[in-house]
Amino acid sequence: MKRYIKSYGIALILVAIYAFIKLPVLRLDFTSGFSTIIVFFIIAGVLDMMFDKGERTSKIAKNNFFIAIVLILIVAAIPFVTSSPIFHAKSYRSLIGNVEESNFDKDVSPVSVKDIRIVDEEMAMKLGDKKLGEIPAVGSISKLGKFHIQNVNGELYWVAPLVHRDFIKWITNLDGTNGYVMVSASNPQDVRLVQELDGKPIKIVYQPDAYFLQDLHRHMYVNGIVNAGMTEFSLEVNDEGRPYWVTSLYEHKVGFSGSDAIGVAVVDAQTGEVSRYSIEDAPGWIDRIQPEQFVVDQINDWGLYVKGFLNSVISEEGVLVATEGTSLVYGDDGKSYWYTGITSSGGDESTIGFMLVDTRTKEAKLYKQPGATETAAMKSAEGKVQEKNYQATFPVMYNILGTPTYVSALKDKAGLVKMVAFVSVEDFAILGLGETKDEALINYREALSSDGNNISIENDTTKKDIEGVVKRISPDVKSGNTNYYLTIDSDNNKIFVATSKVSTELPLTVVGDKVKIAYQEGKSGVVDIIEFDNLNLGATSQKNKSDNSLSIEESKTENTESENIQEQ
Repeated sequence: MKRYIKSYGIALILVAIYAFIKLPVLRLDFTSGFSTIIVFFIIAGVLDMMFDKGERTSKIAKNNFFIAIVLILIVAAIPFVTSSPIFHAKSYRSLIGNVEESNFDKDVSPVSVKDIRIVDEEMAMKLGDKKLGEIPAVGSISKLGKFHIQNVNGELYWVAPLVHRDFIKWITNLDGTNGYVMVSASNPQDVRLVQELDGKPIKIVYQPDAYFLQDLHRHMYVNGIVNAGMTEFSLEVNDEGRPYWVTSLYEHKVGFSGSDAIGVAVVDAQTGEVSRYSIEDAPGWIDRIQPEQFVVDQINDWGLYVKGFLNSVISEEGVLVATEGTSLVYGDDGKSYWYTGITSSGGDESTIGFMLVDTRTKEAKLYKQPGATETAAMKSAEGKVQEKNYQATFPVMYNILGTPTYVSALKDKAGLVKMVAFVSVEDFAILGLGETKDEALINYREALSSDGNNISIENDTTKKDIEGVVKRISPDVKSGNTNYYLTIDSDNNKIFVATSKVSTELPLTVVGDKVKIAYQEGKSGVVDIIEFDNLNLGATSQKNKSDNSLSIEESKTENTESENIQEQ
């Protein structure tokens, strides 16, 4: 009896060490828990054989091995029966929940140009590395972790923690790394290394790149989160700038598969305090609860098993799939959504629409807006300036001028943003390029308004009209183009500028003319003109038309009188 207690006791200690390293999820819908039990019985059986002085294997050892073999067979067979889409296609399709068809203009409000993202994760990493290199004492012991985009006080930032470079750097800096980096998603010049909060240094003690009890996953596990899967360890800062690790918690809804988020765990990166929340109770500053990969998998299952499993592998009738790549978009309500295009099976450069999935609640909406894939839009933008060999970033979809629009930055080989491209989702041949977002928007508006395309500007809420008398006007030649700068009496805070491409009336305009100008709302200083109308020239033109009409009528009257005289 003592031998059995000894073998089981040692096996329990060894399995505890194994669990401390592997961190198995102690739930019936996770195989990792069963694997831990299997390891326990195998170790117990081996130890019993070692402690047994007999020539034959003891009955207890045989029983331990038998239990381990049975569990192995169960772990191999049960998941197939309970999780295979062959038997559970309907369950997989329903994981995403109810997919509601909705109207694009109703749900996605037009965005301000200043809020449009042009900095992608790759560029954020380069800008962050450059910022870190400015302080050698910090860069020599730390490196940048993974960037995640998030809403901080109404502004979008890429945020990444400073993490340990290796085990030696960790062991010599047990008090943590020195803060985090913020890179504006809309302004590449706004890069911050945040090392203090309220006059106190920020120390990222708990992180995925630490070891033992400072390892983030292990720290959460030993603090009670043992009965849920953990994924997507992302650093988010609240509106006061305090850093927290936000980790999605999940369970399996279809046997041992069908991962689905059930809440989040929040860890204070400095103190290690762990809080667990359901989806409904999570703090408002947390942007993402639904992991990107879970959402993509569930969208694909929803489209794949539309008519069952056999149809998905044979005829593929009605099968839909998500396009390659997803992006995070923010509405004017501050909420964030996973965006992906939806295309038919075998589709190449076209989509049947797109989906937006709330990153917190997983509310899914389908917008049937046929158009181009993100990849096709990128190729269209690159093709417009193919001689420059610029590379387009993965686009983000916005409501621009009431039209679903991909916005992508064009970068040179050094990874610097050189141009911005606005590409219509409906027709990727319609696009606007510019060295700035404002210039790209003006050109995109012209492309939408031009003759020959089947897309019209439905809701240009960004445009504002103003009338006034010209106080000053002057031409200026730049890069071979003549720009006309003018001021009007009704707004002394703006200088309006445009080329003759906007209006042929600009070169004819003089001081004292009354004009009507359309420009981008919210702009100040030097403002680009969207539309221009010289009301004086319009009046002169109208007067000339009237004079011409009068001359024609007089001519007709004279001809009639002449004909009457000849008849007499």
